[in-house]
Amino acid sequence: MAGFAVNVAVIHENQILLTQRDDFEVWCLPSGGVEEGESAAQAALRETKEETGLEVELTRLVGVYSRLGGLPDVHAVLFAARVIGGEIKTQPGETIDVRFFAFDDIPEDLSLGHAQRIEDAIRGVGGGVAMMQKVEVDREVSLREIAALRQQPREVRRAFYREAIQAARLVEETEVGAAANAV
Repeated sequence: MAGFAVNVAVIHENQILLTQRDDFEVWCLPSGGVEEGESAAQAALRETKEETGLEVELTRLVGVYSRLGGLPDVHAVLFAARVIGGEIKTQPGETIDVRFFAFDDIPEDLSLGHAQRIEDAIRGVGGGVAMMQKVEVDREVSLREIAALRQQPREVRRAFYREAIQAARLVEETEVGAAANAV
């Protein structure tokens, strides 16, 4: 069964908030799974607070992004948000850095699929984009394999990410709405 997750594009003064993951040390939007008994919007608020220390207000639905094939399948709902309180902090075991980046200074070392999501959020895409991100990899990767990596040294985790995940190819298709790169 595919996972169900949320991503949150926190935008403030022409900057976007990114977190640096503890496991692969790549940058991504605040993200996480939707727990039993909570809505996608509730999960977005919770995950943002947990991973960044910031309280946010969701301002719009940017889109739904389905990552399929090669890696564990996941459907992610992306919301845009604005800060309403709190102070930036990391979450031990999850994030090692949290900071705002200018729109023209986004790091290249992004979690797979997040470049398109960030671009869509910045450009103001919203209200109904469904994007399929088909992953093509040289070898399949399981959730069990990813979970086992948490116990491995930093160098092993980073090497795995570069070889198995960063090397993946994304074939993106807008299924509903208009994404930033659509014609």
